[in-house]
Amino acid sequence: MQAAVSGVQFAPRAGIRRTPPGWVRRYTLALVATESLAAAVAGAAVLAAHRSSLSPSQPLLWAALALVVAWPLLLAATGAYAERAFGTGSDEYRHVGRAGFLLLAVLGLVSYAASLDLSRGLVVVAVPALTVATLLVRLAARCWLRALRARGSCTTRVIVVGRGGAVLELVDRVRRERFAGMDVVAACVTPTDRDRVAAALGVPVGGLDDVVAMAGRLGAETIAVTSASETAAQYLRQLSWQLEGTGIELLVAPGLIEVAGPRLHIRPFEGLPLLAVEQPRFEGWRRVVKGGLDRTVAGVALLLLAPVLLGIALAVRLGSRGPVLYRQERVGVNGRTFTMLKFRSMVVDADRQLGTLTADNISDGLLFKMRADPRVTPVGRWLRRLSLDELPQLLNVLGGSMSLVGPRPPLPGEVARYDTQISRRLLVKPGLTGLWQISGRSDLPWEEAVRLDLRYVENWSMALDLLILVKTFRAVLSRSGAY
Repeated sequence: MQAAVSGVQFAPRAGIRRTPPGWVRRYTLALVATESLAAAVAGAAVLAAHRSSLSPSQPLLWAALALVVAWPLLLAATGAYAERAFGTGSDEYRHVGRAGFLLLAVLGLVSYAASLDLSRGLVVVAVPALTVATLLVRLAARCWLRALRARGSCTTRVIVVGRGGAVLELVDRVRRERFAGMDVVAACVTPTDRDRVAAALGVPVGGLDDVVAMAGRLGAETIAVTSASETAAQYLRQLSWQLEGTGIELLVAPGLIEVAGPRLHIRPFEGLPLLAVEQPRFEGWRRVVKGGLDRTVAGVALLLLAPVLLGIALAVRLGSRGPVLYRQERVGVNGRTFTMLKFRSMVVDADRQLGTLTADNISDGLLFKMRADPRVTPVGRWLRRLSLDELPQLLNVLGGSMSLVGPRPPLPGEVARYDTQISRRLLVKPGLTGLWQISGRSDLPWEEAVRLDLRYVENWSMALDLLILVKTFRAVLSRSGAY
């Protein structure tokens, strides 16, 4: 049966599986080979520990050999080799963790059901170590992939569709976050927006009816549709029909840019699929775990870093007149104020001198920023470059007024000028580090810093905290945006 959609004649075609690009196949094979090797090393280590009692009929030998095959199979079953998990988000790490738990469960079930005497070292040491090693492999592979994407390799060719303003916003986000691997090659917009979008993007621009033709001409692999009125249900239905059998992926931006996947679910109501947006969770057992981990890590870090802290304190004391610590009132969770601690990096009367420097403020928002602030002491400039002036905030974390990861702790004067949207930053504890820290620090525009804080508040998870902590070390070493 023939059907006409937006003036285009086409016949329904049977859907085909999209063939992954060559880089995806190579990347996946490299991961499988590396992780199989890691499983072989883990199994060999267990066998080496029991070499005196090994025999061909011993279950431990076969379990160690099976580990080499079972581990990549479990990773594949949990989605750890899915293309959409590569290079961005925390799903990839969750999949690896889930595979580790499944492996422990399978070993326990097989051991119990078959009455096998497997080594405790295999279950207690080898499997957790293999999971951690795989997470490190994924982290290294992700860094490598992002470096390639920054050079324009390993990307997906995308056409963005929708109303002009929504298209420009989505393309801006995609181009800023190149690690997502999306290369915008064209846009399709309403007639009144074509000239404006073409001038702004510098890519071919067509109409809403030109999507399929442009995709075929430019070799696009993905169509990303914005949530404007012109791209409502009927248009999306027709576009999805046109894409049947082409192998081109269709993505839809739900208009909830800051809400990540774990809170979005498709929920059918009497056959009508609706996008369900879960409420962000600011309480519960995960918050208790986060608070316990915060204080534990802060306490251990203070003990381990005690010699470093004493050395910095001595340098601050000898470097300029004044106290070692700088105390400043900040606003925490639910608007409660607290005294934030830092190593003093400025002269004693720095606050009083602020009024004379307002003309040199380079901030586009509520903060004061100055690249060569004359109030900063020589020792303070060195501390700021390495973010060492922030270390006393571990005491704030230990006391419960701050968290290891969270939004930037604001000043009362900033909070007084917050609108309802920005005030959502106060729903969680401020952090020693956060998305703002790993994304450019002081180089970030005010609007971008707020957006990152709101993204964290809306999508908080333990996996996201862990990812931010790992990336913080790289951000500190790069010293980008620290002044």
